[in-house]
Amino acid sequence: MKNLGHWLVTISFMFGAFQSYGGVAQAHEIKIGKLVIHHPWIRQPIGSATVAGAYTTIDNTGTEDDTLIKVTVEGVPIAQIHDMKMEGETMKMAEFNDGLLIPAGKSVELKPKSLHIMLMNLKSSFMQGDEVNGTMTFAKAGKVDVDFEVVAATAEAHKH
Repeated sequence: MKNLGHWLVTISFMFGAFQSYGGVAQAHEIKIGKLVIHHPWIRQPIGSATVAGAYTTIDNTGTEDDTLIKVTVEGVPIAQIHDMKMEGETMKMAEFNDGLLIPAGKSVELKPKSLHIMLMNLKSSFMQGDEVNGTMTFAKAGKVDVDFEVVAATAEAHKH
């Protein structure tokens, strides 16, 4: 009976360690210079829509500002960095033509109904669970490859 208790404890520990490892693996971060890009994701387009939004959080752990100047996503001819604001009852979107500032020592969150990457003229429909290759280019840190996870069309945030 003593051995059974030992095995149950061992199995429980291993299962807990496995679950913790899985959580870390899913929360992928991409580092380039002093920037950390946290789990880029795309909302699955609804129906036959040819637009979608992409999101992430970018931390600047450095002492100098940087700027996200370009994003590319496989199968997407146009990817623009946008801000979205409500003006009264009208939603207004505006492209950041000069890029998105990532201030030193700060985090910038791209999320639905706010800052986001607007994906337009999609060539194929992204499906929940897909991973889509892309790149992000920063003025100082340079260019980095990223993988965007496609999540449910109704997602407000990515759940790790």
